[in-house]
Amino acid sequence: MKVSPKSVVAMVAIGLVAIVVASMFAYWSLRPQPVPQQVIYGSGRIEADEVRIGVEVAGRLLEVNAVEGASIEKGALVARIDEGDYTLQAEQAAAQRTAAQRAASKLAPQIDVAKHHAETAKTDLRRFESLETQGAVSVREADLQRNANQTALNQVRTLQEQQAEARAQAEVASRSLALAQSRIGKTQIYAPISGAILQRLAQPGEVVAPGQAVAIMADLSIAKLKVFISERDLGKVRLGAPARIRVDAFPGRDFPARLARVDAQAQFTPRDVHMEDERSRTVFGVTLEASNPEGLLKPGMPADAWILWDEKSAWPDRLQVPE
Repeated sequence: MKVSPKSVVAMVAIGLVAIVVASMFAYWSLRPQPVPQQVIYGSGRIEADEVRIGVEVAGRLLEVNAVEGASIEKGALVARIDEGDYTLQAEQAAAQRTAAQRAASKLAPQIDVAKHHAETAKTDLRRFESLETQGAVSVREADLQRNANQTALNQVRTLQEQQAEARAQAEVASRSLALAQSRIGKTQIYAPISGAILQRLAQPGEVVAPGQAVAIMADLSIAKLKVFISERDLGKVRLGAPARIRVDAFPGRDFPARLARVDAQAQFTPRDVHMEDERSRTVFGVTLEASNPEGLLKPGMPADAWILWDEKSAWPDRLQVPE
């Protein structure tokens, strides 16, 4: 069957129209949809409250149980420092305290004897002074008795001072013992919270100084995400507003969150933060918190978030990242 040129032209035209219609349909169906009006979009990276586990005393590490990525319970032993030197200090302080206490105890009966002699000398002095007034004894004899009485008083005072010094030495030794025992207790470093080890900073055999960190851990039960919103959206958000978080590791899964904090100070748009309105220069950081009992949201994960600021509106059926 012979086809006329007009039919060929018509068929080509119909095909071109079909292609155009199909292209327009594909464009409109696949083009990025704008963010629904009732939500505010933001992006950032998952964060968590980090804790640097530091040591309080110096020494050589004998043991480090921090394994990066492993979970650890509050109170678990993270590291242990050689306590040998502190044990010797405690033993020395205990010996010094015992010696000082014994010295103070030995002085007690000597003080009692000295007090008795002082009391006798005082009685004799009164008798000599009475006899002196009567002329029964000479002034020289009375002066000798006065000197004897003063010597007895000085002896009591000297022994009492020695006893006070011994007791003070015992107290100093007790404080030194308590300090050494406290340091012994601090040679074992325990996890201050339950969480996961993010980084191990020291190895067994290393000598650490007070304040030096041996590991960094984080509480992953609450995941945090800081996003930036434009200044015009600041008046819309409120603390406690619901939000949803998505990460690439779990496509199609939304993690419920809430708006926990709004920065009090504005800043210029960070270079690595995408804003829907590229004209936005001044932005405010807001922090979202999401319950993370399984620890699926890990620090450093890139994340997208949507904040439902309009209480009267429901969540849209579909959430997309704006282009």
